[in-house]
Amino acid sequence: MPRKHKVIKQEFQVSFNYDVCFTKDLFDPTNALFANLIQSASPKVARKVLFVFDEGMYSHHPDLFEQIRKYAAEHEDVFTLVDNLITIPGGEAAKNDSTHVDCIHKAINDANLDRHSYVTIIGGGAVIDTAGYAAATAHRGIRTIRVPTTVLAQNDAAVGVKNGINAFGKKNFLGTFVPPFAVINDVNFLETLDQRDWRSGISEAIKVALLKDADFFSFLEEHAKRLNRREEEPMQELIYRCAELHLDHIATSGDPFEMGSSRPLDFGHWAAHKLEQLTNYELRHGEAVAIGIALDVTYSYLDGLLSEQEWEKVLNTFKACGFNLYVPELQNKLDQPEHEESIFRGLEEFREHLGGELTIMLLEEIGKGIEVHEVDYDLFREAISKLETYEKQPV
Repeated sequence: MPRKHKVIKQEFQVSFNYDVCFTKDLFDPTNALFANLIQSASPKVARKVLFVFDEGMYSHHPDLFEQIRKYAAEHEDVFTLVDNLITIPGGEAAKNDSTHVDCIHKAINDANLDRHSYVTIIGGGAVIDTAGYAAATAHRGIRTIRVPTTVLAQNDAAVGVKNGINAFGKKNFLGTFVPPFAVINDVNFLETLDQRDWRSGISEAIKVALLKDADFFSFLEEHAKRLNRREEEPMQELIYRCAELHLDHIATSGDPFEMGSSRPLDFGHWAAHKLEQLTNYELRHGEAVAIGIALDVTYSYLDGLLSEQEWEKVLNTFKACGFNLYVPELQNKLDQPEHEESIFRGLEEFREHLGGELTIMLLEEIGKGIEVHEVDYDLFREAISKLETYEKQPV
């Protein structure tokens, strides 16, 4: 006799709203932006705010917490400062050590924060990822305000809805999809970046321009040398337009929480994530992304998708911005794709991370990507050799 089943189907939608703000001198008492954001959600109650700092950022801004104390005193009717500053190391060190999450959880508990309190994170993308993951998993989610302090974080990492840490030797193995309450970009923080961190975020702008906006790529191509010289005007335009395109993708792509296997904004990232691991994270994320994009763009050219002229434009723009586009680790175990030290292992790890079939983005023309589900290892080997040759050419 056939077994009978009963099924109740449920479907609901949740609307998310958050602002990405651009300002200067965020914690000057006369700048009401931070206080106004909190007051917009809690007009009658002063909410608690816990701060988490990037250690590297704090070393360049040692008076920052004292500034925040004075700011909180000016706006005590809006928020109450938790006078227990948490600092964690920047870069992948933040994401590779889960004790930093434990430390933030303890601080949240000790301060008796509730779900209407705030964790404000000031730092680079890795610190924002780590502290965001801690906040998202305390009380099933405490509001976060992200204050990114690197180019990469301002134009990309802090704008999206992901939080995460590394585990089991895999990047972002543990994580959540929780939109921030708000993102605040303060241009002042960029002034103290070293050259590598200044440059690193440019690769994510080139990425989104290659996929979505040929005119934006032309802007980056035209101003590449000015960007490498640390000129503020083109960098601010880069950050604003990149964030705008990123937010548009989140709102309109139809898959903000990545339920499927398509992640177009991870163009070049299958190789980038593996290169970070293979170089023991000596490569900055943005530096690895530049190499990963260059590899996939070269593959696109060799596969007949992209013209030689556009291939050269892309690589020349990266070089004009100061990026290196080849590291020896690209050649590791190329004849053993399943080997843990092979760049090709990154394809399987990427597929696993997506939770479905392999889906990577290639380039059809500047401003237009194309997704593929199979790749030719021999063609990638040729692309790696071609990058090595290109990198040896005189500038």
